[in-house]
Amino acid sequence: MLIQATKITPEPRNAPAQLNPERTAAGVNVAATTAHPGTAAIADAQAALRGTFSHASPVPLYSQIREVLRGRILDGTYRGDGKVPSENEMVRAFNVSRITVRQALNDLQKEGLIFKIHGKGTFVSKPKAVQNLMRLEGFGEAMAGAGHQTHSRVLGHRVIRPGRHVAARLAISEEAEVMEIRRVRYLDHDPISLDVTYVPLDLGRRLVKEDLPHRDVFLILENDYGLRLDRAELRIDATLADHALAEALAVSEGAPVLRIERLTIATPEQPVDFEYLYYRGDAFQYFMMVGRRDAPKARAAGASAGGGRK
Repeated sequence: MLIQATKITPEPRNAPAQLNPERTAAGVNVAATTAHPGTAAIADAQAALRGTFSHASPVPLYSQIREVLRGRILDGTYRGDGKVPSENEMVRAFNVSRITVRQALNDLQKEGLIFKIHGKGTFVSKPKAVQNLMRLEGFGEAMAGAGHQTHSRVLGHRVIRPGRHVAARLAISEEAEVMEIRRVRYLDHDPISLDVTYVPLDLGRRLVKEDLPHRDVFLILENDYGLRLDRAELRIDATLADHALAEALAVSEGAPVLRIERLTIATPEQPVDFEYLYYRGDAFQYFMMVGRRDAPKARAAGASAGGGRK
């Protein structure tokens, strides 16, 4: 999902302006583009604005700027993780106040199309990967079908006592032991989630010997161990990244994180896998379609719908 960003190369100081009058945007002050660092970026911005921006338009200036930038993001001119022109460059290119530019940028940030890094500038948000909740399929399976590459980094595993909640979900005694497996999942080479998995000990001792960096756990359970996975029960909420999560997911402390509690059940009514999944809020979405008219069928679908597999 990482696409090469458009590079903005400032012209040398004192370089003569090389603007083509035919590329000048309506309503933009060409005189403001006399030689200075960023002239090339301003000329590029002006060329893109031809016929789309005017000080004489009844549409508010910030709305026009917002729509121009949105268009350039959606058509791929400004690409995921790429930097957009600076506020100073846009002030000159559009011949407007900084407050007008910031209002346009704030609107786009609220929509999730851009994000700001203090001291570095404004960047285009990467498109989010989407996984459908209506099917119980592996994370690798789902993402491969959408053209993405996935792999995992195993942080470690250990044998522990499960505690009351995990024991209840796996339908085992609190005195029993379980295997805890921690992995960071990668999507197109970027960390997307931290998975903390708990499985009964006999199953866990086998799993930790498998190729977990490259294989879906669910496929191992089905194809290698002969388990028939039936459904997954999910609880979803939001949290903020603490230091450990921030380090694992390459986000800032306090960044929003989607937290999923998931129990996977095999037939006949055998809980085999309980886990906490922490997804980057800026990079991943779950999708589910629900019906209104046929309530019994909708409820049945909801009961049997699986979360994204691992």
